[in-house]
Amino acid sequence: MCVKSFPLLFVQQMDFQVGERNAAGGRHGMTHDPSWTGYVSAEERRSMLKKGWAGSWRLLALLSTILLGGCSSQNFWLLDAKGVISKTQVHYMVVDVVVMLIIIVPTALLILWSMWRYRRAAGATYSPHWSHSNAIEVVVWGIPLVTVAVLSYYSVKAIYQVNPYNPTVLASAAAPLDQAPLEVDVIATDWRWVFIYPAQHMMSVGKLVIPVNTPVDFRLTSTSVTNDFYIPQLVGMIDVMPGMRVKQAMMATKAGTYEGFSADYSGPGFSWMKFQTEAVPEAQFQAWAKKVQQAPQHMDYAQFDAYAKPYISVGAKPEYFSDVQPGLFAHVIAEVMNGKVWPTPMGMTENMVKYLQKQRASQAQMQGEL
Repeated sequence: MCVKSFPLLFVQQMDFQVGERNAAGGRHGMTHDPSWTGYVSAEERRSMLKKGWAGSWRLLALLSTILLGGCSSQNFWLLDAKGVISKTQVHYMVVDVVVMLIIIVPTALLILWSMWRYRRAAGATYSPHWSHSNAIEVVVWGIPLVTVAVLSYYSVKAIYQVNPYNPTVLASAAAPLDQAPLEVDVIATDWRWVFIYPAQHMMSVGKLVIPVNTPVDFRLTSTSVTNDFYIPQLVGMIDVMPGMRVKQAMMATKAGTYEGFSADYSGPGFSWMKFQTEAVPEAQFQAWAKKVQQAPQHMDYAQFDAYAKPYISVGAKPEYFSDVQPGLFAHVIAEVMNGKVWPTPMGMTENMVKYLQKQRASQAQMQGEL
């Protein structure tokens, strides 16, 4: 329910009570009851309005508890930052909110004070010829100018600190660690996330594993429409566009498993376009990399051409590939720039449940043949 509808509730409730009073008065009038005058007095209307406000405020309080029911501490990722970039973004978001509250709270209090101070019963001085006040001019122009200047300063500072192509806050945090950045190429298909580790010649689908306290440099592209790469607890979202290469960087400061997903609608399989991000100690990452490098499945562009076709990834498990073709990321970008597309079958969008059953049956058959 919109907040704007509450005044309407008051009016409707008061009109209902007035209607009941009028109906009763009509009946009394038929019996010549002298207590009915044919109208509702101002005092009665004020009483009805107070009752309407009281009931509506109770409704508003109940509504607020329902809305807060979605604020789970377990999944409230935005403020639970576990990375250098995400912590910086939360810091500047808090700064913006505090600066705005410095304006909003006093303004709201002044409005309430003015309503109380200059009400009719207070007997305030009436000045019909008043037209100007230097003090008010300074307040209404000076405070907004100072606010804009403060917000502009912090905005420019934040832009340089979390710039995806050269985040200065990440460089400052990584300098004492003396850790070379891990390079990961990210390809968004319909509807999966592909992670290529060029230096390790391996590929992971649906799962990103990184060492904790190590900078990670991403290069990202898409085979289809624009997607948004987003890991709320580690790094902000960035557009991933077909035929283009964009960059992103981050560093996890605490080991754990974090949810990543596409934050831009990209078709019928968008809702399941998620991936797990695991930040693990360096030794554990090296052990995982050695295991993936021994995966029986390999990947070159010919295989990727078939793999990039639209796929409904409901309940899909991570997949791993070894011996990944060098330069696969650049090859995909070049093909998309030359007009390569992976069209979505009509049957997939018309009946996704039936197509998913067909997809799983085909996978089971291929695994049986292997």
